Amino acid sequence: MPLDQVDVDKIGEPQSEMSFLDHLEELRWHIIRSLLVVVCAGIILFLFYKSIFEHVIFGPANPEFITYRIICNLSDAMCFTPPDIPAQAIGFGESFIMSIKTSFVIGLIVSFPYVFWEFWRFISPGLYKKERKATRGIVFICSMLFLTGVLFGYFIIAPFAVNFLMGFTIPGVQNTPTLSSYLNYMIMFTAPAGMIFELPIVVYFLSKVGLVTPEFMRQYRRHSIIAILLVAAIVTPPDVITQFLIGIPLYFLYEISILISARVAKKEAARNS
Repeated sequence: MPLDQVDVDKIGEPQSEMSFLDHLEELRWHIIRSLLVVVCAGIILFLFYKSIFEHVIFGPANPEFITYRIICNLSDAMCFTPPDIPAQAIGFGESFIMSIKTSFVIGLIVSFPYVFWEFWRFISPGLYKKERKATRGIVFICSMLFLTGVLFGYFIIAPFAVNFLMGFTIPGVQNTPTLSSYLNYMIMFTAPAGMIFELPIVVYFLSKVGLVTPEFMRQYRRHSIIAILLVAAIVTPPDVITQFLIGIPLYFLYEISILISARVAKKEAARNS
């Protein structure tokens, strides 16, 4: 990667070296534009906060949620529905604050493709032409992987996690979660899954710089299984079923990453021969 970077707004003009302050100024505007998009998305979503809470946030707590209906249609033995969740707001203004927080968190998720595009616009001018060609479509791929991970967390992890956490009771204690705790857990079930699904992209870049090789990943495949189970245990509640639900796709992502690393290594070997 060259040390010099050019101004992305002047690609059509003769390229000149940018100073450190120019880089900071350029980065500042990328961040400002990203924040503006996230804020606008959050404001628009806040206007529909009632529908968002009813159909999205409390969706996995609804017996009619699509995941429960699909499982029940597949097998009566596996059929289950969530227990009643009497979420309560106990803090002064908690409902209002959580509505704002929810709007902007979802706004960030929805705006991820644009935010990543702004980030890539700042990074890509520092790449060689062949490197930019090799990473063509990366914004679309990263966005799809992230959104797929979020949807996986929402439709797969969240229903099982909600059922387990609310079904785990202590004698003499009634489970009555606060609105803030329920919302925080919903974020934990979805956002980390979106980041975890970026594993193939991370492996691709690590393979490009030579930090990861397919031989290394194959050699430590058994160790990776333990690491995957640990990651699944961190981002999910202590429920074996839920851990396997995220562990299995993680393992498939690891195998896909090996193929990606092997392809990168093959291209690098052909280029150097």
